[in-house]
Amino acid sequence: MTTRKHAPVTAADVRSAALSLPDTAEKLAWGQPTFRVAGKIFASLGDDDTAMGVKCPKEDRAELIATEPEKFFLKEGHDDHYAWMRVRLAALEDAGELAAILTDAWRQVAPRRLLAAHPELELPEGG
Repeated sequence: MTTRKHAPVTAADVRSAALSLPDTAEKLAWGQPTFRVAGKIFASLGDDDTAMGVKCPKEDRAELIATEPEKFFLKEGHDDHYAWMRVRLAALEDAGELAAILTDAWRQVAPRRLLAAHPELELPEGG
């Protein structure tokens, strides 16, 4: 049985996936591209384009990091106080996983009116 290698997720993929979400804009902040909905940041690209930061509830971070430490991590001293975590792009399975992570982060900051206008982006029942 052969294992099929996936194409690595790139910073261009992050930009494309983030900007495909409704009412999303890119804005440079702290020298890095950030992606915002209604003026609120839900994702950013790191300095070297090997990782992205995403909005993530603090209570979910420990489990994600423990389950997949090669994929999820915190920038110590910076992310500790924020509902935010980092994702290594090379560890992502494919563009579908990237889209799912970005959509989840987008949902956390999107205004209710926008969520209501895009029910296709809601969490599945029980999710």
